[in-house]
Amino acid sequence: MPADEKLREEIAHLPHKPGIYKFFDDNGFIIYVGKAVDIRKRVSSYFNRSAQHNKKTLKLVSQVRDIAFTIVDTEADAFLLENNLIKQYQPKYNILLKDGKTYPYICIVNERFPRVISTRNKINDGSRYFGPYPSVTTMNVVLDLIRTLYPLRTCTYNLSPENVAAGKFKVCLEYHIGNCKGPCEGLVDETEYNAAILQIRNILSGNLTVAKNYFKENMAAAAAEYQYELAHQYKQKLDMLDDFQVKSTVVSNTLTNIDVFTITSNEDCAFINYLKVMNGSIILTQSLEIQKKLDEADADILASVVVQLRQEFESTSREVITNIELTLPLDNITVTYPQIGDKRKLLNLSLKNALYLRKEREGRQEQNKELSEKRELRVLETLKKDLRLTELPRQIECFDNSNFQGDNPVASMVCFKNGKPSKKDYRHFNIKTVVGPNDFESMYEIVTRRYKRLLNENQPLPQLIIIDGGKGQLSMAVKALKDLDIYGKVAVVGIAKRLEEIFYPGDSLPLYIDKKSESLKLIQRLRNEAHRFAITFHRSKRDAGTLRTELTDVKGLGPKTAEALLLKYKSVKKLKELTQEELANEVGKTKAAILYRYFHDAPDAVAE
Repeated sequence: MPADEKLREEIAHLPHKPGIYKFFDDNGFIIYVGKAVDIRKRVSSYFNRSAQHNKKTLKLVSQVRDIAFTIVDTEADAFLLENNLIKQYQPKYNILLKDGKTYPYICIVNERFPRVISTRNKINDGSRYFGPYPSVTTMNVVLDLIRTLYPLRTCTYNLSPENVAAGKFKVCLEYHIGNCKGPCEGLVDETEYNAAILQIRNILSGNLTVAKNYFKENMAAAAAEYQYELAHQYKQKLDMLDDFQVKSTVVSNTLTNIDVFTITSNEDCAFINYLKVMNGSIILTQSLEIQKKLDEADADILASVVVQLRQEFESTSREVITNIELTLPLDNITVTYPQIGDKRKLLNLSLKNALYLRKEREGRQEQNKELSEKRELRVLETLKKDLRLTELPRQIECFDNSNFQGDNPVASMVCFKNGKPSKKDYRHFNIKTVVGPNDFESMYEIVTRRYKRLLNENQPLPQLIIIDGGKGQLSMAVKALKDLDIYGKVAVVGIAKRLEEIFYPGDSLPLYIDKKSESLKLIQRLRNEAHRFAITFHRSKRDAGTLRTELTDVKGLGPKTAEALLLKYKSVKKLKELTQEELANEVGKTKAAILYRYFHDAPDAVAE
């Protein structure tokens, strides 16, 4: 059964229920995962010929060879299942986000006299993990604050009561410089140490009030007892917390746990900012750029991002603020679009970050484009100077021949514009007037055909023609240009492969360009591309010719049938592996019997 009919039959049997669908290519790989309230309607819309799909969607549809689906109970279930499958299979046509497993965490280790460390691996051992943090730098700022405020141990000793009582360990340098209170020798009370750990847990959870009250009370108590130096130390730590809170951006004491997502986009990318607010402060911010795959709407992109980022950063917020209309089919989640007040200020702050990322990326792309154009202009100026041309070679065309022992002679022409391949202007040539392996006459034919056509169509001529070959091929190209009366209007040179020599018409001595020169590298790129293009065409034609010749020897099999089999199976070997029934699905029972008898010399192969 042809692929199109098979897909149409599969679509016709899809259910009118919510769920997800998966598109597979001819290698069996998942290339797209989507969600739908009605699976059949959604999938059918891709294959509706009257629908106005963009190029990316049409390319996706052209590669679909199989469809699978999973029915779920609700739209919310479909939403979450789609997100999980995208992360699992990374389909090429779905927008993809960074895997959260690479983000760092701050961990309070589950042990006596707990350590506070950084890690990327969460282990279910009773330890407390905070994060993940969007970057190591962000995490280190918090970690440095904690280690400055609280003297904690960094050693990995087993500080059991028995080991400490037995005096197995000695204090290290960290104790002597004031970074640790020496629990390894029992120099600090476990209750006092755990009180500090409790404050650290509050700080990491975004609640600085407990720690600030602790330092305020101790500062006041020390001052009341005239211990001004100790009071000053508590004051310094209090200032650190205040400074950290300011840097964390206090939004409002009335705002509790909120997730803020904003999006702005252009034709190719979406730019998203995420702010995580806890206890009135922004404790996490993340900006990201997402490449569009199928010209997705902003709402679809943002919905996927909201789910994934909330999972990766382990958000439990019940309110999501966004700048666009957004449907999140998730339980206990409220989406709001504030117009005034503190929430609107928060939304504007997030949007400002998203717009800044967009401006920065677009500015960088524009800068890279300008640098690329300057480099291209420099290379063309160098080429003009090296080849002593009268005008800048903005359009260059290069010719090459290809044949195998005189069989299937073909040629190619590649075109570079402003130093870059212009593949829409590439041309293949079947040699029509030359018999046998005659590269010289073949070159005359293809150069004549190419520029005769340009002249007839009033198309612009290139500024430079490059002939892949030595003096013989160059001479025939010059003869073709003279016969067309355009010799002298277009510069033409030849390049010999052995020593990368550049030949001019009528000049017996070649030109040698510096091997490191950008202009020679551009000529080599053109020559290599023309050679590749010619060889590829020659091989396909040679293989096609072999298959057609063998198949057309089969009596009862016409050239159109042979051509169709060639396009689909590429070789006789693959055709021989088919059963008679499989051949019948392709060419009908009568021709299948003929082919099967031909391939296997089987007289019992009959048409029913």
